[in-house]
Amino acid sequence: MGYPVVLVMGVAGCGKSTIASTVAERTGWPFADADDLHPAANVAKMRSGQPLTDADRWPWLDQVAGWIAARHGAGEPGVIACSALKRAYRDRLRLADPSLRVVFLDVSREVLLDRLSHRSGHFFPAALVDTQLADLERPTPDEHPMTVPSGQSPDRVADAILANLGHPAAGR
Repeated sequence: MGYPVVLVMGVAGCGKSTIASTVAERTGWPFADADDLHPAANVAKMRSGQPLTDADRWPWLDQVAGWIAARHGAGEPGVIACSALKRAYRDRLRLADPSLRVVFLDVSREVLLDRLSHRSGHFFPAALVDTQLADLERPTPDEHPMTVPSGQSPDRVADAILANLGHPAAGR
């Protein structure tokens, strides 16, 4: 059975990187963190407390889409952590792989702020959470998302994702 590329999406601090890397580790699938694909100018802008605009995000999303397209073109699964806040962003990513599976990590503002206040060494400041929440367009039913509410351990979330995909690594 072939597995799709899985996009783990949500606002900064929701656990995208942790969840996506856990799924990748359990399955042996390639993993990418879209944060690593940002151009230096985007990182500098966010680090200085300025939110990104769509114009800032499109070239970055093209890099993310390139990673997804490479997996899809090779017939390989993969897992990528990417905010993909707007429907238009996810639609662009789906052009790279029409079978792309979206996992939305739905986390409250309070939990996000708490997590970001305890995170060190990352360029994204807690002060920008509200700008991401304002941009967030929750996935709609026609996107066939898997929505995971906050409050679960990374292992439980990974189990749920893998069970949803019918992967035997669920429950390990």
